Amino acid sequence: MADAREGTPRAVGRLISLVEDGSPRLRELAAALAPHTGRARVVGLTGSPGVGKSTTTSALVSALRADDRRVGVLAVDPSSPFSGGALLGDRVRMGEHATDPGVFIRSMATRGHLGGLAAATPQALRVLDAAGCDVILVETVGVGQSEVEVVALADTTVVLLAPGMGDSVQAAKAGILEVADVFVVNKADRDGADATVQELQHMISLNRREVDGPSWRPPVVRTVAASGQGIDELVAALDRHRTWAVDHGLLAEGPRRRARAEIEAIALADLRTRIRDLSGSATLPALAERVVAGSLDPYAAADEVVASVRT
Repeated sequence: MADAREGTPRAVGRLISLVEDGSPRLRELAAALAPHTGRARVVGLTGSPGVGKSTTTSALVSALRADDRRVGVLAVDPSSPFSGGALLGDRVRMGEHATDPGVFIRSMATRGHLGGLAAATPQALRVLDAAGCDVILVETVGVGQSEVEVVALADTTVVLLAPGMGDSVQAAKAGILEVADVFVVNKADRDGADATVQELQHMISLNRREVDGPSWRPPVVRTVAASGQGIDELVAALDRHRTWAVDHGLLAEGPRRRARAEIEAIALADLRTRIRDLSGSATLPALAERVVAGSLDPYAAADEVVASVRT
């Protein structure tokens, strides 16, 4: 545990593996880690496949390390249908940081979890926080319009788009647009970048509403992550958002959201385990037979399952 708090990569990796595997030791580990958390800043990066999330994440790591900030990366990838592991290894794609002791990179498999993240992501964030990371970058699976779970975990959410990938701004309308704190138009050296930026700015202006409390207008940053162009501007935009949150007394909102998400993930995992245990007993098969026979509706059957789990 002491080695993990000092940021020893092997020890941190072992703790995250225990989290992913649902180890019986998790309660003990969580109690030991709790006093050492609450310091890290979490930045979520999301967007459609192919916009350059991994390249942007790698470029951000370089920029943050140049500022002597300790960085953790949780790169969430689709699961292999055969092994259940991460289908794409971001540690390979971010190989330039592999020997840097100030960077910890971990690929996590979704294992069927929806929302663009892995179910174990909240607990993995806690491990990296306790390990002394100043900034934790969470890169989601390529998402669709409703897979915006990262906003519950991030202090700042970055939505990436790229020109020449169809009507990408329209695709963002139905969910991603509302969660972005910073927009990035990556691959901005391509034709159509100006049009994408203008359309985003127009949509942001239309989306602004007079509401009670402070209001943040998401900036639009142009980048060419492969060459590092615009990455310093992106870091500056992230820092401005953090300063705004501090000035408006909202700095604690991110940790509160993460705590809620973590509690919910733990509770749901426990419920799933108890329901699976019912599958091995006579209860759940008997209820299924009654539903098939028409003597019981599925809602009433679910109520009986919940009642059984409570006892």
